[in-house]
Amino acid sequence: MLYQIVSFLLDVIGGLLTGACLLRLYMQLQRIPFTNPVGRLVFALSDWLVMPLRRVIPPTGRWDMSSLAAAVLLQLAQYVLLWLVLGAGAGWTWLPWLALFGLVRVAVSGVTGLLIVYAVMSWMQAHSPLSDVIARLCEPVLRPLRRFVPLVGGVDLSPLVALVLLQVVMIVLGHLQAGLLR
Repeated sequence: MLYQIVSFLLDVIGGLLTGACLLRLYMQLQRIPFTNPVGRLVFALSDWLVMPLRRVIPPTGRWDMSSLAAAVLLQLAQYVLLWLVLGAGAGWTWLPWLALFGLVRVAVSGVTGLLIVYAVMSWMQAHSPLSDVIARLCEPVLRPLRRFVPLVGGVDLSPLVALVLLQVVMIVLGHLQAGLLR
């Protein structure tokens, strides 16, 4: 029971902070200004770790490597803490791989959340700075699907197709991670 509680709390906290670092990286890649509410939230959640790392890890082109490094470090810290709660037995060599799977899982979950918010906001026809940011973040994921998924009755089903594909990715990640732990 203690392991489940600690695991849940670490997933929530680690996922939120890792997601903020990954969103910071993604927003910079998409050249989305941070003057909107999403950008301010991302800065508030990630500045404490990204800014000190930025002094050591410079950006590479448009890639903010310090945000990526912060996300990896947060996931690694999460799995190290879980490993310590389990009793610090054997298996520490797999921690970097588990952190990598955790990082991908957080990224897929984040894109899934963005797509759900995008779909709901598109149904409501909400025009706000937040809806523009969400649309710009989802567009690179949806654009390739729109070439293959036609409008059905004037409704764009590409977000639904993307959500199904992302769930398949999550299932594959879960099986790969479980196989790693065996």
